Amino acid sequence: MPVKVIIPTPLRPYAGRRESVEFEASTVRDALDRLTTEYGELRRHLFTEDGRLRSFVNVYVNDEDIRYLQKENTPLQEGDQITIVPSIAGGSDGAAASAAVAVPTLSKEEILRYSRHLIMPEVGLEGQLKLKQARVLLIGTGGLGAPLGLYLAAAGVGRIGLVDFDTVDFTNLQRQVMFSTADVGRPKLAAARERLQALNPEIQLDTFETRLTSENALEILRPYDVVVDGTDNFPTRYLVNDACVLLGKPNVYGSIFRFEGQVSVFGLPDGPCYRCLYPEPPPPGLVPSCAEGGVLGVLPGIIGAIQAMETIKLLLGRGKLLVGRLLLFDALTMRFRELRLRKNPECPVCGPHPTVTRLIDYEEFCGIRGEEAPAPTATVPEIEPRELKARLERGDDLFILDVREPHEYQICNLNGYLLPLGELPRRIHELDSSREIVAHCRSGKRSAEAVEFLRQAGFRKVWNLKGGILAWSDQVDPSVPKY
Repeated sequence: MPVKVIIPTPLRPYAGRRESVEFEASTVRDALDRLTTEYGELRRHLFTEDGRLRSFVNVYVNDEDIRYLQKENTPLQEGDQITIVPSIAGGSDGAAASAAVAVPTLSKEEILRYSRHLIMPEVGLEGQLKLKQARVLLIGTGGLGAPLGLYLAAAGVGRIGLVDFDTVDFTNLQRQVMFSTADVGRPKLAAARERLQALNPEIQLDTFETRLTSENALEILRPYDVVVDGTDNFPTRYLVNDACVLLGKPNVYGSIFRFEGQVSVFGLPDGPCYRCLYPEPPPPGLVPSCAEGGVLGVLPGIIGAIQAMETIKLLLGRGKLLVGRLLLFDALTMRFRELRLRKNPECPVCGPHPTVTRLIDYEEFCGIRGEEAPAPTATVPEIEPRELKARLERGDDLFILDVREPHEYQICNLNGYLLPLGELPRRIHELDSSREIVAHCRSGKRSAEAVEFLRQAGFRKVWNLKGGILAWSDQVDPSVPKY
């Protein structure tokens, strides 16, 4: 019986760039085995070395999580659709009210400013006053945090906290609509405060120019009613989740990658948390960030706006929240899908018998784990950009291997042989192991994986260009564009 397997964007480079495939399969395991037999590189992304489905990969049949069906033995029927939902990294770079707080009112200017809210019976004066009293913390002011901050400030959320320690970079401007060209080089918090205060001088802004850590997270989160997660890395995402559960704070989650996004609301008493969805993080290097995989500039605006909407609904106490529901968005097909999430009774954080009762070391938690191997990076032989230039000028017989994607090659290249990393295993026969090979990518990360793979395949004269084409631009040829 034919079933359809939907392949998410992060895994498509390892599946011939297919968006979906159809197989004859009787169970989920049968379908996944057929998928990974057809596309061998997918196996390490979906399964551990001993054949178990990885904990950061969720599989749904239609809209049901197989963990709550018969797991990999879940039977399939003709026309069923299997959706693979891996964790993705991209993003941006209620507490009791104080006893001394006075009953708020709206000034004449505020009544005019929020008039389009006030004439809606679902908001009205009572709802607008709730927003004015509300306290919301945004973790990150980048891709997701920018539209979040703008919409929450415009809506009249009375107190907004911003956590970020980064500076504005030219590469941010394609999607981080909070900032302008004149802000490049400035601290993001300074630029964000200026922009939001100009948008709505009636609100209070708190800024925390620091990295969120296990030592400061509870203190920073505690005064706020709702926490909105706009982070772009797994350690901070798990830290925010755990801190929200420990403090009893709603956590409005969003993540983005290329053309796809996810949104949900975690941390409410009867709902799941992020660990119910992804009990453990992926091993380092396996899931690309937006800096490595890219993101369509409009996408964080769409996902951030949905997060802002869920935040406002939480504050107003209106509507049906994305609690127990994972909203998936695919911009290429302009389709939304919704998957059911369940509270995991064995969750170590929000379950009835939690084992995580305090914040832990999240860098270690997301680092080398017992069942996972570290990403190959520092152990491979490397060559400095200036050394490579000198050898090329001497006329040494070096084979330059570019393991980036074709669209990256069009931006800039070193006249190397293009062979994308995802295609390397099936095209390895195109390489001559007797020649000296220098592999490179954008920053040196993907090419380090390529060098490790080639060395395991028997290549001995293979080097990684340290720092990739970015370092070549910095140290050798400034005319090579950086991206």
